[in-house]
Amino acid sequence: MAFINIQEYQPIEPVPGCRMRTPFGEHLMLSYLEMDDGAVVPLHSHPHEQGGMLLKGKLELTIGDETRTVEAGAMFLIPPNVPHKAVAVGGPVLVLDVFSPVREDYAELTNRYIPKV
Repeated sequence: MAFINIQEYQPIEPVPGCRMRTPFGEHLMLSYLEMDDGAVVPLHSHPHEQGGMLLKGKLELTIGDETRTVEAGAMFLIPPNVPHKAVAVGGPVLVLDVFSPVREDYAELTNRYIPKV
């Protein structure tokens, strides 16, 4: 799977107001995350390294003990096992996240939705 049409993936809703599509390869997972205004990804951590870029909107992002409000174009890196949280502020948000290794919990859900071609 070299090319991805993200619209072919049925979104999953991990928390209310957040929809994501998560194509993945052997060692890397992408997460195309759409958040409604005011939607919250609650404080959590995982053993996966996570990087991302805010593509649209404004996000209040907490990584460890630091919180910043970031706008489109902002990038971030979250080391494994570091608590983090995201809140969409002032309108909808679009984020592209990258996980390594692949998040097994999301992969299991995504496998159910990969389009049959």
